[in-house]
Amino acid sequence: MNKRRWRSAVAAVAVTAAALVPLTTAMTTTTAMSTTTTTTTATATAGSGPITDPAPEEIQSTLGLVLEEYAQFPKTEPIPAPTDRRLMRHARINGLGELPDGSGRRYVPDLNGPLYLVEDGEPRVYLDVAAEFAPEFFSGRGMGSGFGFAAFHPDFADNGRFYTVHTERPGNAGPPPDPTTYPPQTPTFLHSVVTEWVANDPTADVFSGTSREVLRLGFAGQIHAIQQIDFNPTARPGSEDHGLLYLAVGDGGRGVGTGIPQDMGTPAGKILRIDPAGTNGPGGAYGIPPSNPFVGTAGALGEIYAVGMRDPHRFSWDKQGRSGEPRMFLGHIGEHAIEAVYDVRAGDNFGWGDREGRYVFDPADRCNLYPLPENDAELGFTYPVVAYDHDPPPGWPCTSDSGYAISGGFVYRGHDLPALDGKYLFTDLVEGRVFYAHESQMRRGGREAQMYELALYDTDGTRKRMPDFTGDERADLRMGRDRAGDLYLIAKANGKIWKVVDTVRAPVPQEVPRSLRDNVVSFYDFEHPFQQDGAVEIDRGASRTYLNLVNGGEDMRVAEGAYPGSNNSIQLGQVNPLAAGNDDWKAGIYNAAGVSTLSALGGVDGMTVMGWVKMTGQNPSPNTTTANPDDYYNAVGLAGVLSGDSDGHGVRALLEIIQVDGELRLVALGRRIDGGASQTFAAHEDWRTLLPQDEWVHLAATFDYTTGRMALYRNGEPVPGFYVVDGDPWQVDGSGASATTPRGIKIGGSFPQDTQERNPCNCSMDTIQLLDRAATAKEVAQQYRLMTR
Repeated sequence: MNKRRWRSAVAAVAVTAAALVPLTTAMTTTTAMSTTTTTTTATATAGSGPITDPAPEEIQSTLGLVLEEYAQFPKTEPIPAPTDRRLMRHARINGLGELPDGSGRRYVPDLNGPLYLVEDGEPRVYLDVAAEFAPEFFSGRGMGSGFGFAAFHPDFADNGRFYTVHTERPGNAGPPPDPTTYPPQTPTFLHSVVTEWVANDPTADVFSGTSREVLRLGFAGQIHAIQQIDFNPTARPGSEDHGLLYLAVGDGGRGVGTGIPQDMGTPAGKILRIDPAGTNGPGGAYGIPPSNPFVGTAGALGEIYAVGMRDPHRFSWDKQGRSGEPRMFLGHIGEHAIEAVYDVRAGDNFGWGDREGRYVFDPADRCNLYPLPENDAELGFTYPVVAYDHDPPPGWPCTSDSGYAISGGFVYRGHDLPALDGKYLFTDLVEGRVFYAHESQMRRGGREAQMYELALYDTDGTRKRMPDFTGDERADLRMGRDRAGDLYLIAKANGKIWKVVDTVRAPVPQEVPRSLRDNVVSFYDFEHPFQQDGAVEIDRGASRTYLNLVNGGEDMRVAEGAYPGSNNSIQLGQVNPLAAGNDDWKAGIYNAAGVSTLSALGGVDGMTVMGWVKMTGQNPSPNTTTANPDDYYNAVGLAGVLSGDSDGHGVRALLEIIQVDGELRLVALGRRIDGGASQTFAAHEDWRTLLPQDEWVHLAATFDYTTGRMALYRNGEPVPGFYVVDGDPWQVDGSGASATTPRGIKIGGSFPQDTQERNPCNCSMDTIQLLDRAATAKEVAQQYRLMTR
């Protein structure tokens, strides 16, 4: 790879960026251990109301990772065929490690069954776990079902031993009849099974050898079974921890209001530590290390190493922590709001289901978290060293999955990337964002360390988001590490792995001039699909008004940006010019009672509508509301904000092409008073000259309701024009627009509620901005220059 080539490209990005400015019902289940010990979790009443923002926001770092494609994996299918689109991935690869034999071979498990060995970026199937356990093998329901993980014994080169965990539910008809190691959760949905394999020849690239079952657990849900299994790579031969296997065991999806994660008589919701070579465990299948913290505790399983977990997803060790001793870090997926990293020590209790992160979780109120009680220190809980919250979209059901989930990562201790040294890198597996915190600041007993988001670049120097690498808004991203400490990003979405090959320092690219920073109500760059639904775009403005991509959904997304730094846009257009219907591709949101998140645009003194447009087809479009094939709409809808009484057509502020005195013109059209008359400011120049076919153009329209002034801009320059309506249609009196909340936003045509078709735009659009004041000519010019510089 030519580092100089991409570094020069990144330097160009840095020049641009330097000029920019930042912008309730408890679920129950039964267990067979109703008389066993439960850890002390006295109910305590919090001293105040709900926590509205439970975790500090991450900071966008100037540090970036350069990703080079390492391997492409074959497409695989779940068993049975899934109904959940989140399981419909190219390949459900979910980890990467290196065999501890000096061969340099990497191993990669796929939840659908294959265990791959990778050499020189070429994956080959080493063992097909699905085939070995057919027809019991099950991977078609539940996010973590299937072949979950593999762990190679540190002495694999000599003993050929490695371990896998997989789930079983034969024919999707019910759990297997096999006896479980401990009484299962009931009613039992599936079994999670740990298997030991012994290779005849550890150097072979295809497994042959023997296997035996080590442990089998039964779970009542299809989620949160056994997640990762692994050995401590920092444990030296002869040390107490060498060769002991750790298992991250979830709560089976039954941790709310049941006490299961705190029940010391069940393995669910715990980290276990066992000795695969021992025999003093159940049935002699494994050993229980005598140094485990609860050995000898009445009613407690000796295998338990730590307790109080919902979904302990990924763990790793740092070989040289801030204390000089190795540290074990766990990425833990939360229930309502908190994604957390814990510093794990023997005997820890992370509090689930009485705590989520460092807050009180009340199963009778799953929509809120509460402050800790005054006597919390007496209860013995351990709290996160890093955490972030979900920030779901406004109005999102509080018990629904909002599409955030942490995947634990690694502290970088490699030698090639000094900028990463001592940083704990981890991901949000859904969005595909990559974060870090300084290991030295990840302190037990204190506040969480500040977390930072890393930028991502390809080797050409293009800054991207992970969905740009994967081609899917749901990246399903995990991390891996080889024995040299090099890091990898692993995506189920397209079955690819990228290696982190370098780092970059560049200013944080933001998109608005400093003077407009506090006025951006909505900002749609079409780079941020909502991770739960690609037909929804996240609003990066202050209002967080999520936008619907109507009719076309995620198919409307186009991998082309209007300006440097933009990678994506949306395609709009008429679908069927021959028939009336509601199938045109447009974008927007509508609520007849007013879109509450747009309240900042009620009663305003002014507004600005800005965005990029590229005409891509015939405009205007054939009029589908008439039978005349030669009739065309008299307008082309661009972008605007609806009035407070709109039926989906009437607006408060709009950019559009409409007919003025029998001729189509580019206009700014505004209405100050709901139900009142509108005023139009029309460009003198031919709209086809202003908006040439297949050329990106930046447009802006400003509206000052206190003075009646309006203006149009093209590529940062004022567009000469004229007011269409004589007199004072706005009835200007020095006050602003009606104080009502707008009923929505329309982009690429009217009626965002999709009840009618009007004025479609056969065009692409990028970075639509809605401001709560009229920008000045200087500010519009600054906005354009900042994007195109």
